[in-house]
Amino acid sequence: MGQGQLRGVVALDGPSGTGKSSVARKLASALDARYLDTGSMYRAVTLAVLRAGVDPDDAGKVTEIALGARLVVATDPLRPGIFLGEDDVSGEIRGPEVTLAVSPVSAVPAVRELLVGQQRAIIADALDSVGGIVVEGRDIGTVVAPDAPLKVYLTASADARAQRRTRQDVAAGRTSTVDAVLADVRRRDNYDSSRAASPLRAADDAVEVDTTSLDLAGTVGAVLELVRQRGMRVTG
Repeated sequence: MGQGQLRGVVALDGPSGTGKSSVARKLASALDARYLDTGSMYRAVTLAVLRAGVDPDDAGKVTEIALGARLVVATDPLRPGIFLGEDDVSGEIRGPEVTLAVSPVSAVPAVRELLVGQQRAIIADALDSVGGIVVEGRDIGTVVAPDAPLKVYLTASADARAQRRTRQDVAAGRTSTVDAVLADVRRRDNYDSSRAASPLRAADDAVEVDTTSLDLAGTVGAVLELVRQRGMRVTG
């Protein structure tokens, strides 16, 4: 990947099911930029915790697992992925066991401190090598990249988010129902917004984009326009 069109960091935050991953990947691809899914890093640590037979609510043991986990993150938006050591866990981390356990694991302050450091290093490498990166998560604009020139907070109704998540699960071959996903969406919203470490919230200077009535192309188009307005896109 050579020099891309994006200059700087686009911080894309929001709760589960707002379309962050799809929007971030499409945006990064359109701008020849790198792409970082920070949520996959927390899910990979959670998978390591579960594989070790550790209780996700045991902060001390969870921290030990996180410190010993070797994460490798692929940042090409056309071929994203995450590895635990040599093991590609991109699919496994989306399973129901990880989904149920990721909130308490990601709420451990030491885990967040560790992964935020790794995320900042990935961002710095992307800026040095290609000039820009789109980063998605729940604390990008507030904690990971507070100096990002563009911060976008995606929102959508809980029902719309549950419908999207269900379609994604079914498309990936995972058993899913709208009612079960809606309950999980509400559970994670409450957990993520009330945790002590880096709670889910929009940065004070974030632009809020409601995706309830927008399709993927419409949402990507809206964010691309914000990139243009901020003068972050270069051509030629």
